[in-house]
Amino acid sequence: MNDPVAVIGAGPYGLSAAAHLRARGLPVRVFGEPMVSWREQMPAGMLLKSTPVASTIDAPQPGHTLLDYCHAVGGKRYQSDWDIIPVETFAEYGLWFQERLVPELERTRVVAVDRRGGRFELKLDSGEQFTARAVVVASGLSGLAHLPAEFAAAVPDGPSAAGPVSHSSHHRDLGRFAGREVVVVGAGQSALESAVLLAEAGAASVRVVARGRAAVAFGAPPDRQPRLRPVSPFGRAWSLYALSYHAAGFRRLPAPAREYLVRSVLGPKGAWWLRGRFAGRVQVTQGVRITRVTVEDGGRPVLTLRGGSGRVGELAADHVLAATGYRMNLAALGFLGPELRAEVVTGAGGPRLDAGYGSSVPGLYFTGIPAAASFGPVMRFVCGTEYASPRLAKAVATAHG
Repeated sequence: MNDPVAVIGAGPYGLSAAAHLRARGLPVRVFGEPMVSWREQMPAGMLLKSTPVASTIDAPQPGHTLLDYCHAVGGKRYQSDWDIIPVETFAEYGLWFQERLVPELERTRVVAVDRRGGRFELKLDSGEQFTARAVVVASGLSGLAHLPAEFAAAVPDGPSAAGPVSHSSHHRDLGRFAGREVVVVGAGQSALESAVLLAEAGAASVRVVARGRAAVAFGAPPDRQPRLRPVSPFGRAWSLYALSYHAAGFRRLPAPAREYLVRSVLGPKGAWWLRGRFAGRVQVTQGVRITRVTVEDGGRPVLTLRGGSGRVGELAADHVLAATGYRMNLAALGFLGPELRAEVVTGAGGPRLDAGYGSSVPGLYFTGIPAAASFGPVMRFVCGTEYASPRLAKAVATAHG
């Protein structure tokens, strides 16, 4: 049986899974632009909220951590919780990891995956077609950007960087908004850091609009973490420790509980180091709900806001940037054929996976964000590769080796 295992995606989860599969002697073909989300869909100058210990891509052999990369290139050593990692540095680390452990990466796109006769048939945008014994979906954030329904009427063709409304994933250079009034919707790290970068790039005014009454908040610095709680990659807390190191137990929770935890744990909050840059530069309107979005004849978007008291007001700007996150949606993975998608059993907002990251379709595996519904919110972060990749590779080798 010479058919390879196909890995779709070349971000941290795809690269890590591919490295583990190769280490088990399986023939592997890996597709995608390496670290594309980190290189093209995050603004220049962004800093990672994750600490260095939470930012290593798991490998099957030693010598490939973020700190190993720092030693190899002679750059700054990121190892303390006080060390803040630039997105450019992390992207370069991912490329370094790929060159060493997944050198055969094919920078082409998978456009179709179907299953016939116990094998998967794949088609590439180059026109090539081939058969695979198993498929690992590690497509990351691609196609999962979420825009609230209230924006749909205003941008029927969807959000775009050049239009009146965009999603945070559309921007690499926020300098294009110099001299313009921008409203940022959201209260998570992406929203608050985008707002700061907009202000620092010369925007005429920047305002964050958030739903909760005290939605805009920042985490505690390392020396103010509670000492009597266990350490996790995300801070000191029993819940974070359990979700980080006991993902297997998460699968056994009822679906409603899993869906709630994925949505609420590690929820919207700015990094501790962002607070000082935010204060005095960014205006805040919180405790309001956006009920409608329209676009004036001149192209200016207008938000209709409703407060907790029922009071209605309007807010206009030159541009609205929706930092409203990502939602797992199997239909957004358009490369999976409709018949194949229909066979995937879902629950709690994602495909239902077994202990080896296999779906209800034999040979079809999911890792990264699609796996969060089964293994918890740690799958949304790079450090989740340490749990996911060895287990996935072992399951694939056992079933398809």
